[in-house]
Amino acid sequence: MKRLRNHLIGIDQGNAVLFSDFETDGEMWTGNGQRERLLRINFSEPFRAAPTVHLTLSMWDIDNAAVIRGDLQAEAITNEGFDMVFRTWGDTRVARLRAGWLAIGELRQADDWDLY
Repeated sequence: MKRLRNHLIGIDQGNAVLFSDFETDGEMWTGNGQRERLLRINFSEPFRAAPTVHLTLSMWDIDNAAVIRGDLQAEAITNEGFDMVFRTWGDTRVARLRAGWLAIGELRQADDWDLY
């Protein structure tokens, strides 16, 4: 469990289109095997430390002729942003994908000092 040490709690959120490969015959739509797409998300302002990030699929357009396989993860989370990563494999064909994100964490206080 993440414990928050102050009363300044920040919540940042957004929606991002990771890809739309149907329009461009991209690898998520036409490829096979292991595939990955990464999108860097920057927060509207930095948190005091790396926040907790939650992701959810807000739109997906997937071919139903094969098994639907997907993995959506928040990786490389820092106080300034994170990488939204979608992976698929096998013969799954993904035309497009949009994901929502929510970050919750501590904000800096006015009396915080940076000691170097």
